[in-house]
Amino acid sequence: MLVFRQLFDPRSSTYTYLLGDDASGEALLIDPVFEQAPRDAALLAELGLTLAWTLDTHVHADHVTAAWRLKRRLGSRIAVGAAGGARGADRLLAHGDRVGFGARHVGVRATPGHTSGCLSFVLDDESRAFTGDCLLIRGCGRTDFQQGDSRALYASVHAQLFTLPGHCLLYPAHDYNGLTATSVAEERRFNPRLGGEVSEDDFVGHMRHLHLPHPKQMDAAVPANLRCGEPADGALPPDGPGWARLRYTFGGLWEIDPDALAEVAADVQVVDVREPAEFHGPLGRIAGARLVPLGQLAERAGELDRTRPVVTVCRSGSRSARAVGLLRAAGFTDVANLAGGMLRWRSEGQSIEGGSE
Repeated sequence: MLVFRQLFDPRSSTYTYLLGDDASGEALLIDPVFEQAPRDAALLAELGLTLAWTLDTHVHADHVTAAWRLKRRLGSRIAVGAAGGARGADRLLAHGDRVGFGARHVGVRATPGHTSGCLSFVLDDESRAFTGDCLLIRGCGRTDFQQGDSRALYASVHAQLFTLPGHCLLYPAHDYNGLTATSVAEERRFNPRLGGEVSEDDFVGHMRHLHLPHPKQMDAAVPANLRCGEPADGALPPDGPGWARLRYTFGGLWEIDPDALAEVAADVQVVDVREPAEFHGPLGRIAGARLVPLGQLAERAGELDRTRPVVTVCRSGSRSARAVGLLRAAGFTDVANLAGGMLRWRSEGQSIEGGSE
């Protein structure tokens, strides 16, 4: 079974696509974003997938790829277009190549025009295609920098994408209006720049008069992407706060395991958000924990020390996850949830106060 997820970076309006082979557990990511690497790694871990490849549709001008960062963290390999000029990749792709993940693969189609090195990736059964900035939903990428060429883009769309089956779903690298997917049949008919009876000369004239400002991150993004996302100093950014061994979840929370909390318990504030009867009940409590029931947390947040990290605790980890959100809203930055709550704390043999066997 194919595992498929569409992910979004709000800063650059970039879509990242996760494709996985459920049987083998191998996966690839298309157009990952540097700042979103912890999110993507968390999703892979939660789904039990191993990242085999990162693929970039082109040398992006509006964000930095996470390819290098994910390779350093997860051991994945990097594949980019040979015509894009990037260095540091494990594989340079050309038209007609295939990139496999388990029993599945994507086919590589050269679709230059937005940039000279643009690629699109077509799933093996032609049910989905990932078009980068070549073809957007009711639009297309600009052609006025990075060796862009309107006539080349027109040819790419008509020869490589509009020839796919009409039911093939198309997933672009960006959308600025909240749209998520389209189809070949839709774009053939409704794309105002490239569909219907639009001729090559019509398209070239349209693109000549867009007069768009250059992307704000272009001067930083393009040089970094020519290094597959490696920072100029070669330093790997930290994956999280340094005050404890934490794990980032796809839901956007930092979690701490019982053994990791035991290591730093003297240096953090443990806030138990259960009700008083639970706090003094059979599960017991963590030594030194402060009782602040969840319903009172927002109004009592001022009682906590903002200079020390906070770990929230409940019975199972559910209410304490909500507590993390409340404390974040109150301006606390170093906050983590105890994974599994008191149930897991006890099951792993950590010490408690009170409670019963």
